[in-house]
Amino acid sequence: MPTVTVGTAHVHYDLHEAPGATGPALLLVHGTGSGGAVINWGRTAPRFTGERTVITPDLSGADRTTDDGAPLSVGVLAAQVVAVIEDAGGRPVDLLGFSMGAPVAATVAALRPDLVNRLVLVAGWAHTDGDEYLRNLFTLWQRLGRHDPAGFGRSVTMTGFSRGFLNAIGREQVEALIPNMPPTPGTLRHVAVDLAVDVRALLPRITAPTLVIGATRDATVPVENSRELAAAIGGSAYAEIDAGHVLFFEKEDEFVKTVTDFLPV
Repeated sequence: MPTVTVGTAHVHYDLHEAPGATGPALLLVHGTGSGGAVINWGRTAPRFTGERTVITPDLSGADRTTDDGAPLSVGVLAAQVVAVIEDAGGRPVDLLGFSMGAPVAATVAALRPDLVNRLVLVAGWAHTDGDEYLRNLFTLWQRLGRHDPAGFGRSVTMTGFSRGFLNAIGREQVEALIPNMPPTPGTLRHVAVDLAVDVRALLPRITAPTLVIGATRDATVPVENSRELAAAIGGSAYAEIDAGHVLFFEKEDEFVKTVTDFLPV
């Protein structure tokens, strides 16, 4: 299991190599939660590995990466993504960030354009403090995480998936989803990052061809945030999938097609 050291962090990443692949690797940046890449990409990453190498890092706060436990920021996590790209060969990658991973990926693309071939931002946002919905939701997660762990799990499940999806899979599978994002110290470190996101000044600096994907029924990061991201990145393309926040679970085939159509091998 490759690991790269960035400050006090020993950042674990998985390298899913595709024999004979000649195009850019695809690096997937996970969202909030100490489950990291395994929870976000364990099911979906294999859909991309047939013709391209896929890199899935676990950023600080994720269980498989260790550090000193200090507070995190978008900039700290972006530096870890840069280190993984360089450690995995240093060639430009196609970079995809989901949720918290979207402002992290946008920061990498803005500050290190030499390392990003194409950029995909999924269910992301640019500024928390300017959106009272986001600020209050993440503040609620902090408080539930500290005082009501069971309530935290139900809250993130309820907002992470659309009502139609939850009703379609039924109670047994809904209950099975709830433990997937426990309010561990690592998860709460990520929530603190969510509360502090502000990448507005960086967005005009992005030069990589960019696709922003919004989720129409997103109750975690409402879709207006994705539309605003697309508007702030010059020349970006925009797509919308009729799903909740974790759209690659709800509409996996549509998600994979949308991404692969934008990232030809």
